[in-house]
Formats: sequence, C-alpha cells, structure tokens
Amino acid sequence: MRHYIGVVHQEDDSAFGIHFPDVPGCFSAADALDDLLANASEALALHLEDEILPEARSLDAVRADSDVARDLEAGAFLLAVPFFRLSGRTAKANITMDAGLLAAIDQTAKERGLTRSAFLADLARREITG
Repeated sequence: MRHYIGVVHQEDDSAFGIHFPDVPGCFSAADALDDLLANASEALALHLEDEILPEARSLDAVRADSDVARDLEAGAFLLAVPFFRLSGRTAKANITMDAGLLAAIDQTAKERGLTRSAFLADLARREITG
C-alpha cells in the first residue's frame, strides 16, 4: 500500500491541520488527533481521484525537504497516511465467520441503517486508515 507523508500543524487550541508536500493542494483537518488519519486518507483519495499518482517520497526524503524542515522546527510533526484508490465499483466476496459474530454485525448494521456490506466496508476502511 502506498503512503504519503503528511505534515501536521496545530496552533494553540485550533484543529490539527495536515498537508502533503508530495501532493500539492491536498490538505485536511480534524478537531481531534484520533480523527486526523482517517480524514487525511479520505482527503488524499478525493484529491487524487482520476489523477496520475504523484511520487511518494520516503520519510527521510520528506524530512530533508527544506520547507518541511522549517515546519518541523516550528513544532509540526510527520504522519504517514495510507492511500488507496476507490474504484467506484463493487465486487462480491464470500467470507466465513462465526455465526454469533455475523448476527451481531447484522444487528448493529440494521441499527445504523446500513447493509451488512456497507457496515463491513466502513469498518475495513476505518481499520486500514487508522
């Protein structure tokens, strides 16, 4: 899986902001640090939709970038953000799991107004993106 390195900033009590030196114009934010990775991954997916993927530099190469070095000196930190391209099409999959777990999944999905497939896809997306 491809990862892009994001530069995370936060000033005082503001939200956490992130931008990607290798993906100009792509940025995201989150009020809580726990939400930043998922938001940043979604921002990458939307920004790069139908685009040729830019080269994802290594962590060391991004660190060596003079603009990034200045950001780090000012208190920013780096975050590796997974990128995966959504195809926009669905594919059928046959999975096997404990019947009790499947019943709990179905009940929870129903309570949230989702299908089993939508619920499982959302969980997988969240697990992959942190």
